[in-house]
Amino acid sequence: MTEAAIIQGIYRYPVKGLSAERLERAALAPGETLAGDRRYAIENGPSGFDPLAPAYLPKQRFLMLMKDERLARLDTAFTDASHLLVIRENGREAARGDLRTPAGRAAIEDFFAAFCADALRGPPRVLAAPGHSFSDVARKVVSIINLASVAAIETMIGAPVDPLRFRGNIYVAGWPAWYELDQVGAEIAIGANARARIVKRIVRCAATNVEPGTGIRDLAIPATLLRSLGHADCGVYAAVSAPGTIAVGDRLAPTAQVA
Repeated sequence: MTEAAIIQGIYRYPVKGLSAERLERAALAPGETLAGDRRYAIENGPSGFDPLAPAYLPKQRFLMLMKDERLARLDTAFTDASHLLVIRENGREAARGDLRTPAGRAAIEDFFAAFCADALRGPPRVLAAPGHSFSDVARKVVSIINLASVAAIETMIGAPVDPLRFRGNIYVAGWPAWYELDQVGAEIAIGANARARIVKRIVRCAATNVEPGTGIRDLAIPATLLRSLGHADCGVYAAVSAPGTIAVGDRLAPTAQVA
């Protein structure tokens, strides 16, 4: 791995399946996700999740964009200090609740009981457990999206592609298209102190077909990737090995270049 890149955006998703939160900086810790990423999830019917013994469960057990594209119509805001979630639809506030309290969770659950009524397998429930992330993979990782690869997909499809369709944590510019896919196993420095190892390519699902903001399923990204490249991968997962605070504008480079 010889190429360096610059961080163009940092995002987290406080509630699985709901809108992204842009950050100017974020803390990375060994063996952890981006701080606060996928901290909560909305259970779609009985999932088997035990908050006293939290464990990875497949995303199909929760409300999520792969099947519930209407979620992309919602604009959400989460406040760390109060755990207050505010949901807006069509520019108007639709619900709010402190996710630490029974009353606050009930307000959010009541909203989704109505909003997703025809897609529910049981009463929706807000789920959380200390230190747990409702990631799409069992290992705690951060996701990295190469903006040049997103631009290549735009060329394949012949239409604009919002990078937020890929729901990544770190968006970078400076790598050639698809460069990241060949870097599994490589060690990288992110910012001044954080270190990570790229551990897995990200196989894209039908969630990427949904346009953020409108909830319209208007593209066929995994199918286009399969047809054009023989795989449906875009982006990589990295496991953090050394802590640090990262910021937009920071360099992401092989550790050999930084040492």
